[in-house]
Formats: sequence, C-alpha cells, structure tokens
Amino acid sequence: MATANHKLPETGFLRIWDIVGDKKKKKPAIIPIGRTTFLNRVREGIYPQPIKITERTTAWRVEDIRALIDQIGGVA
Repeated sequence: MATANHKLPETGFLRIWDIVGDKKKKKPAIIPIGRTTFLNRVREGIYPQPIKITERTTAWRVEDIRALIDQIGGVA
C-alpha cells in the first residue's frame, strides 16, 4: 500500500507524519490511512509499537514499517 515513488531508507526511524503523510507539508503517505486509525491499530497491537526517542519524540523503526507494509500487501 506504500506509494510507488516513496523510497524508505534501509534503517532508521520514521515519525508519524512520515508514515501517514501530511497534506499541509505535501508529504505523501507511506500507508494511506488517517493518523487516528494508525494510532488505534498500534494500541490494539495490530501495528508495530513505537520507540520513545526523547520525552517528546516518538518514532517507528523503518524495519518494522517495512514488515507492516509486506504484511498488508503493499510495495515498499
């Protein structure tokens, strides 16, 4: 479900807006769902858990998002 022209780095971290996109900043979504839906699925254990980088910064491992895309049948 990832956009075909969106390239993910091999390793690293992605913030929420990198994953679900940001219309104001014209950032395309890797997984085209809403922020709330994504976070609800994280809470339910369907999507990978984030990593707390600092007190105010939460991110997801690129490897976990790649695995999620493979699981839901997308192309990374």
